[in-house]
Amino acid sequence: MKISPSMTRLWACASPATLRLFSLALALNAPLVALAQAADTAAAPAAPAAAAIQSKILMRTQNSWDGKPLNFKGGAGEVSALYIEIPPGQQTGWHQHPVPNFAYMLDGELEVSLKDGRTNRVRGGEALAEVVNVLHNGRNPSATQAAKLVVFYMGAVGIPLTIAAPAAPDQ
Repeated sequence: MKISPSMTRLWACASPATLRLFSLALALNAPLVALAQAADTAAAPAAPAAAAIQSKILMRTQNSWDGKPLNFKGGAGEVSALYIEIPPGQQTGWHQHPVPNFAYMLDGELEVSLKDGRTNRVRGGEALAEVVNVLHNGRNPSATQAAKLVVFYMGAVGIPLTIAAPAAPDQ
């Protein structure tokens, strides 16, 4: 503790009995202060631990879900991310993608059908490497819940992400 000049003058005037009494009070007070500080430290909530950053690979593949290898077209690259919401019972219509893409289902369900009759059902929390240059149709099989997904397309500038089929293919 730093003693000010005015305190020094005050102590110079104090009698020896007053100084002994004050010294005794300080000596008795020190353990009480230490106990109070310890109680404050024990009662204080611990600082929350910093949350750890988590990373989880949702999908890593070299093939679309129909087994074909993913290949990229030349040119200046372009990456697009789309949020897509398909109402209950609705369909995307037959279409194809000229560029590789993958989807992450946020919520609901999506059934993807190919011309040859193969289907793939994707549910909330799952990832899908979509077919490339293959006609397909997406359908939300639910009567009550929207299918919500984020789709990431990797291609070249000027190449469309989706090409609609002129008519529904014969199955």
